[in-house]
Amino acid sequence: MNGGPDSRGWLPCYVSGAVFAVCMAGTTLPTPLYSLYQDGLGFSELTVTVVYAVYAFGVIGVLLLAGNASDAVGRRPVLLWGLGCAAVSAVSFLCATTLGWLFAGRLLSGLSAGLFTGAATAYVMELAPGKGSPRASFVATAANMGGLGCGPLLAGLLAQYAPWPLHLPFIVHLVLVAASAALLLGLKETVGERRPLSTVRPQRPGLPPEVRKVFGPAALASFVGFALFGVFTSVSPAFLSEFLDVDNHAVSGLIVALAFFASVGGQSAVGRIGERRSLSLGCAGLLGGLVLLAAALRWQLLPLIVLSALLGGAGQGLAFRAALSRVAAASPAGSRAAVISTLFVVAYAGISLPVIGVGILSDHIGLQDAGLVFIACMAVLVTCAGLYLLRRPSRPAAGQSP
Repeated sequence: MNGGPDSRGWLPCYVSGAVFAVCMAGTTLPTPLYSLYQDGLGFSELTVTVVYAVYAFGVIGVLLLAGNASDAVGRRPVLLWGLGCAAVSAVSFLCATTLGWLFAGRLLSGLSAGLFTGAATAYVMELAPGKGSPRASFVATAANMGGLGCGPLLAGLLAQYAPWPLHLPFIVHLVLVAASAALLLGLKETVGERRPLSTVRPQRPGLPPEVRKVFGPAALASFVGFALFGVFTSVSPAFLSEFLDVDNHAVSGLIVALAFFASVGGQSAVGRIGERRSLSLGCAGLLGGLVLLAAALRWQLLPLIVLSALLGGAGQGLAFRAALSRVAAASPAGSRAAVISTLFVVAYAGISLPVIGVGILSDHIGLQDAGLVFIACMAVLVTCAGLYLLRRPSRPAAGQSP
């Protein structure tokens, strides 16, 4: 591209993707810090999973109550609200001297992600030349997952090697949020016919008829992929510390980040593999990642955890980008953000409910056995999705290549 016309045409898409990544990074910043909060505030592993899952409930709440808000009032206002929630979340963590501050910070973080997921995904794709192109879809999903990976990596490095481990990561994020708001104000609005905020109504998860055929397997694969990420980001630091004597926050953050970065790598392969095969191969990768994670828990081997993060993350990336692309392509333009939000409702249910189950079980049978039970359940789900795709592969949307 070398700064030519194509590069300049794609610049707004890339800038909006960077803003998207900054917001999502804030949602995973606390991941390698939970052990420090546990030591300081004295709460159990179940509490860690509940604190983590409060974030997902915030996301789901916003998606259900205002998932279509950006279709009405415009993308930029909704994204500015999301950045505002991210900033207040960072301030809550800076003030976190009691458990209540952690819950508030996670809830606000969930609100920011909920405002961003559907709106930012649609915005990134609409700012690209040739709206809805596979390249634009990759920028959107890579910004989402790449941002999620940068959060624990940044916080782990700062917590391990810089002063103020419970404060500096959030100060840095506040600076990045302020810069993102400035960049966002310089981008154009893509919603032409805007309506008042009063026209936005809570929505039950629903799909236009033309989307339903591709939504089922896409949603199931998304659920399992996000569930795997939920366990990695909530309890893997505790497992590394308890069973493998890995107390380095940078290492814990890196292992979690690897799963998200592998997801970006998997997403980049969808264009070469094709969307139809990517869903099936993604399910296979998720199953392989679950098997490796089970082996890592059973024999307490760090290399298997790393391999699980890489394979499971790549499988999630393959499946999720293919799912998002096919669902977005099948959606009517006027309800695209709402349909994408519905897909994220399913995904974030996967990132919250199984994690709480692991936390409850860990108080009764231990973290290791609770993890194995989770893996068995997720393996059944992803196997069902894979078998469904093999028996009845989803057809490409109109205008899409197989």
